Amino acid sequence: MMVKSKMVNVMDLPEEELIYPGTRACAGCAMALIYRIALKALGPKTISTVPASCLTVLHGMQGFCSTKISVLHTPFATTAASASGIVASLEEKGLAEDICVIAFAGDGGTTDIGIQSLSGAVERGTNFIYACYDNEAYMNTGVQRSGSTPLGAKTTTTPFGKIGHKKNMPKILEAHDIPYVATANASYPFDLYEKFQKARKIQGPKYIHILAPCPPGWGYDPKHTIKIGRLANETGFWPLYEVIDGKFKLSQKSKKYLDPNKRKPIEEYLEVQNRFDRITPNEIKLYKDYIEKIWNDIKKRMN
Repeated sequence: MMVKSKMVNVMDLPEEELIYPGTRACAGCAMALIYRIALKALGPKTISTVPASCLTVLHGMQGFCSTKISVLHTPFATTAASASGIVASLEEKGLAEDICVIAFAGDGGTTDIGIQSLSGAVERGTNFIYACYDNEAYMNTGVQRSGSTPLGAKTTTTPFGKIGHKKNMPKILEAHDIPYVATANASYPFDLYEKFQKARKIQGPKYIHILAPCPPGWGYDPKHTIKIGRLANETGFWPLYEVIDGKFKLSQKSKKYLDPNKRKPIEEYLEVQNRFDRITPNEIKLYKDYIEKIWNDIKKRMN
């Protein structure tokens, strides 16, 4: 089902905050911004399920919770299975239409440890939203490499830089033939808000994969989080798009980058992050080829 939406502006965002002030997230944490905007879009009638992750830290110590919504913490591998159980319980009680269920996990809990339960949940047609905030490593446990870590990035388990590009998780979810898949970016909160609102109205499994810059894990000053997220889009590395019932739609913030002359050099994105300080000229060339391939594929899908 195609869901139409108008362009979101600041006046559309609800004033009510569903996250209490003073969380335990790091300064400049993009994940905290993503969660705040997502909950504004979904509203107070939302249940969130979260695996071991930075978001667990944001929620607080045992016995406390930094949100006004109900949150179920679950083991690393079981986020989508946990969401399936919540949905089944709500359906049994006749509450499923009123309450939104969202599974919120990092890239480790999505592309690696949680991929089996996620695949199973969407294959069963579970009516929930799964959001991956992608900070491109296992940040909560000390910056270990994940399947979403990009080429050349240093982590504690790839001290000389990761070999190979990141896993394309949105395409993997597309292959499951679900009604809604989208990419988003913490640096574009209105686009993010609109996509969560849209997903809320669609029946069936929905998947949103969101780039979440991480100051300690990526190695930059916390004040540059928004700038670095925008550079990912402006260099063409992280295009924003939606796939609704199989139909591809490039998001407004990425449309002009169909023209390669309007993209910034990928070096501008890489050089401001300490995790790329060992990157080689050959790897930079591989990045340029990778970005070119991404956009050639996008052009084919738009024809």
